[in-house]
Amino acid sequence: MKTEEFVARSRIDLPAQAVYDWHAREGAFERLAPPWETIRVVESGDGVVDGSRAVIEVRVGPFKSRWVALHENVDPPNGFVDVQERGPFAHWRHQHCLDSAGDSSCILEDRIELALPLGALGRAFGLASVRRKLDRVFRFRHARTIADLEAHHSFHHSESRPLKIAITGASGLVGTSIASFLSTGGHEVWSLVRRDANREAREIAWDPQSAKLDPADLDGLDAVVHLAGENIASGRWTAKRKRRIRDSRVNGTALLSKALAECEAPPKTLVSASATGFYGDRGDEVVDESSSAGEGFLTDVCREWEDAAAPARERGIRVVQPRIGVVLSPQGGALKKMLLPFRLGAGGRIGSGRQHMSWIALDDLVYAIHHMIQDESLEGPVNAVTPNPVTNAEFTKTLGRVLRRPTIFPMPAFAAKLAFGELAEALLLSGHRVQPTRLTNAGFAFRFPDLEGALRHLLGR
Repeated sequence: MKTEEFVARSRIDLPAQAVYDWHAREGAFERLAPPWETIRVVESGDGVVDGSRAVIEVRVGPFKSRWVALHENVDPPNGFVDVQERGPFAHWRHQHCLDSAGDSSCILEDRIELALPLGALGRAFGLASVRRKLDRVFRFRHARTIADLEAHHSFHHSESRPLKIAITGASGLVGTSIASFLSTGGHEVWSLVRRDANREAREIAWDPQSAKLDPADLDGLDAVVHLAGENIASGRWTAKRKRRIRDSRVNGTALLSKALAECEAPPKTLVSASATGFYGDRGDEVVDESSSAGEGFLTDVCREWEDAAAPARERGIRVVQPRIGVVLSPQGGALKKMLLPFRLGAGGRIGSGRQHMSWIALDDLVYAIHHMIQDESLEGPVNAVTPNPVTNAEFTKTLGRVLRRPTIFPMPAFAAKLAFGELAEALLLSGHRVQPTRLTNAGFAFRFPDLEGALRHLLGR
């Protein structure tokens, strides 16, 4: 069997042991999976130990396949090997190598030995495509590994220790990313779930609808990240849906905040999500955390949502309220919905295209929330958006350029209103130019401050 070799190599300014530990922890696979791929861990085995197997499900369009990988030659901190036992390749052996380059840096090397099915025919017709895909994937993997490690170690000092952190909304787009990121940093992550809790899986039961949450279950936490809430863009805003949007945020926050206030040993920090909808439709006006609230349904929801955290604040818990803008990820949210029509060449601006969009790449939002957990100087509302908002027309043109597709099919304002009703007015046709003043003043550095760079990272382009 003729095999081919692929090698990706990067220098990381941290000791090999720190980089190895990151790879060996729970959540590493999720952090390394490219966001433009649909990949799910079915079984993680016993982690990175000799003889352990990981089962991975890969979806391509409507088709699903499973990949079974065996860990062997595990040698901390020098690396480990994954060997395909079942999967799409005739042969696959992946060496994760870490070579020290002094006391405080190392070389990360991914060395893959592979063979395609169908022998010479597979090499002739598939090898170039596989090499392009591997180059794309490992560029992303190394960039995210380095960024994650830098974010974790920016708060590392001699007295730092792993934290015990609970997350509501842990199964959502943002929650899953934060959970896997925190886990790779060595933190103990718990999830609040709306069913019977499995304590061995680090779960805490709560039920916002029936106001059930035992304060004793929250004792001993260092921080809570509260993200739970009804999806505001999942359908037309009927009176019933608007009530669910409001109640899921306000009632859930009130229940959690009250329970935290009643803890014998409450956490030091509550990061409780809010949204840039607080500012309403502001046209070309530049706003930051010192600006007043706007008007409209979302503004009212955000104001009540933030006020509901008062019991935790009164108990002495540091409450940080990230006002989150449009979160960009091909795995969910607005960008995922846009990708199909834009890839088909049917994308275009909405309405006039002059409305501003305050956005943030999912990776930067994860790092920003981590910063809010760690930085005790931050409190109250903190805008979680890039410092470079764009108009809808600019966003449309940039996404089309990244995907190499035309953007010549605009959606007129009246069509958006007919299709989506009040939701269109609030989310598609209005806008605001929000600045992250408090976050940048606290020393947070955006890794993806500009739209085109963010899209190319997220889409592997």
